[in-house]
Amino acid sequence: MTDEQVMAIIENEFKEKTLGVTKQYLEIHSPIYADNKIKIDRIDRESKDEIIAYLPVLKESFYFSVYIDAKTNKVIGVDTEAYHRIYFRATSKSLTADELKGMIILPPTEIWNKGDFRKSGKSNYTFSNFTILPNPEPDQFKDKLRKLLDHLEEDKDGIKQLVNNANGHIQVAMDIHNGNGMIGGPSIDSIDIKRMNELGLSIDFDLYVSGNKFKE
Repeated sequence: MTDEQVMAIIENEFKEKTLGVTKQYLEIHSPIYADNKIKIDRIDRESKDEIIAYLPVLKESFYFSVYIDAKTNKVIGVDTEAYHRIYFRATSKSLTADELKGMIILPPTEIWNKGDFRKSGKSNYTFSNFTILPNPEPDQFKDKLRKLLDHLEEDKDGIKQLVNNANGHIQVAMDIHNGNGMIGGPSIDSIDIKRMNELGLSIDFDLYVSGNKFKE
């Protein structure tokens, strides 16, 4: 199925609202359109059974997630997916950014030194930072965590050095749609817990809720 076919299927569902949940979501939030076409940030074809399309939501950080049966090409579900930012981070008040970088062969996504100006330009950082964010695209939490661990395991020794010599850990920020007050939460299976343990990694969560509530 091409991207254009996926878009046409979604646009038809959002117009006809054949699923009750589609109407429920569109009553409180809107997708983003560009040149009269619905905007899709990512199409996930990793499953052989279904395709998942992630659509940015107007004025929000989370996404619409539209599930399409890969065999029938029909929409089988509409939901929201939280904005997940899952990354490895090492910080230190005594080590420089170059010293942190020198412990690992994986390239940083973001790096700064203690004393550097913050992006706002109003204050200075009080610690050095080394961040690895290999998969910024929209995805489910379990898949983003798995992909991050896949990447970190390419240099296990480097990760362990940063864990042992700096505050190396996995950081998670989640912006979740608060439709009915039941926001759920992330689940980490035993396999990924074992993988994190082998790297000496802890994991920290920052959870945010936003968006409009469902109409009664």
